[in-house]
Amino acid sequence: MKVLEQFEFLDDVRRMDARQVIYQFLNFCMIVASALMIWKGLMVITESESPIVVVLSGSMEPAFYRGDLLLLTNHHDEPIRAGEIVVFKIKGRDIPIVHRVIKLHEKEDGTTKFLTKGDNNRVDDRGLYAPGQLWLKREDVVGRARGFLPYVGIVTILMNDYPQLKYAVLGCLGIYVLIHRETN
Repeated sequence: MKVLEQFEFLDDVRRMDARQVIYQFLNFCMIVASALMIWKGLMVITESESPIVVVLSGSMEPAFYRGDLLLLTNHHDEPIRAGEIVVFKIKGRDIPIVHRVIKLHEKEDGTTKFLTKGDNNRVDDRGLYAPGQLWLKREDVVGRARGFLPYVGIVTILMNDYPQLKYAVLGCLGIYVLIHRETN
């Protein structure tokens, strides 16, 4: 019986009629839909498939540390320049990489290839690129760092490192949304 006493919030759920449960479910759906609309809106404004990324390693220290949240743009009319910090994807890898452009190779036809390196790394990124790839192209770029929020993304890292934490947080949020009733 003690176990059931710990879950008193279930009494609140049991006391709800069908209309209240549906209302709470629709509230939850509205929150999720709003978050998705904000994300898609940011994608359109920034022209980036991922307008926000979390730094996952220490390869860019001291510019960025593990857990920093980067704000990206990817306006194609702006040329990439040496010294700029870009986020790029490599074919065959899911996780984008955040590194600095160290060399540019501009061709007469207007195309540009570039080489990257992490500020905290000793060598350039050619070892990270796809086999046989020596340079990155514009289409490899997800975005360019335009700003950052220090350590805000550490929550994402913790949730990926400890999946139980992720499920606990999501469960608590779901329960809160279901049992929280607006009072007039």
